[in-house]
Amino acid sequence: MRIVNYFIAVCLLLTANADAQTNFCGIKNTTTQNGEEITYTIYYALAGAHVNAGSTTFSNKLEKFNGHTVYHVTGVGGSNAKYDWLYRVRDRYESYIDTLTMQPLKFFRDVSEGSTKKRETVNFNQANNTATNETGTYKVPTCVQDVLSTIYYARNIGFDKYKKGDKIPFQMFLENQVYNLYIRYLGKEEVKTKYGKFNAIKFKVLLIPGTIFKGGEDMTVWVSDDNNHIPVRIESQILIGSIKVDMTGHKNLRYPLSGVVPKKKN
Repeated sequence: MRIVNYFIAVCLLLTANADAQTNFCGIKNTTTQNGEEITYTIYYALAGAHVNAGSTTFSNKLEKFNGHTVYHVTGVGGSNAKYDWLYRVRDRYESYIDTLTMQPLKFFRDVSEGSTKKRETVNFNQANNTATNETGTYKVPTCVQDVLSTIYYARNIGFDKYKKGDKIPFQMFLENQVYNLYIRYLGKEEVKTKYGKFNAIKFKVLLIPGTIFKGGEDMTVWVSDDNNHIPVRIESQILIGSIKVDMTGHKNLRYPLSGVVPKKKN
C-alpha cells in the first residue's frame, strides 16, 4: 500500500480551467515554518474493521539552495512493520520551495513499494518555465507545483473568500506531464479524529484513477480551521475497501493549534 503516495494524492486532482491558474499564483506563506513536523497514521478499512496500515511524517527545514532561501520539505512514510511480509513500503519525497514565491526549485522521490523501485529528481527553472528530470526537459506553466510543494502551497489558500462548491484550480508537474487540478470547497464543520475534535475546513478532491483510486470525487479532506491549516483527517474510497488518515502528532507549529475543540467538562 502506498503510504506517502496516498497522502500526497490529496493533490492529485483532475481537470480544471487552466485560465483560472493565475488565481493561484503569488500566494505568500503564512502557515508553515522552519522546524515544523507533522505525523499521520493511515488506517485501512475492509468489512468494517480498521487496521493500522502505516504512518508518514512531513517536516520542514529552512535552508539555502542555489542562492535561494528555501523550505526543504520532506515526506517519509512506510507500511506497518508487521505487514511488511505482505507488502513492504518505504517512500521518501523531498521538495525545495522558494520562500518568496512558494514555487518548487527541486523535487526528489525515492519510492520502494513491493517489487516497484523508482528514483527521480526534477529541477525546475521557474524563470524559463521548464522542468528537467532524467528523461528530458519539459515545458511547464507559470506557478507550476510538484506533488509535495502542492500541499504546502494549498495550506495558504484563503478559504474565507470562497463559497461552498467553488473550485480552486492550480497546475502540477508529475511523471513528465502537467495536470490541471482543483480543490472543491465544501465549507466548515466539526470533525472527530484520533487526535481529538476539530473545527475544520472541508473540501473534496477529484482523483486521477489509478492502481489504488477509482477516480472521481471520492476523497474528502479536513484541515484545521486556524492559522496553521494542517490536514487533520482524510477519507477516501479505494479499489478495495477504504482508507482513513489522521494527524496523530505535531512539533513546532507556527501558531497554536486553536482549531481543536476543547473537551467538555463533566
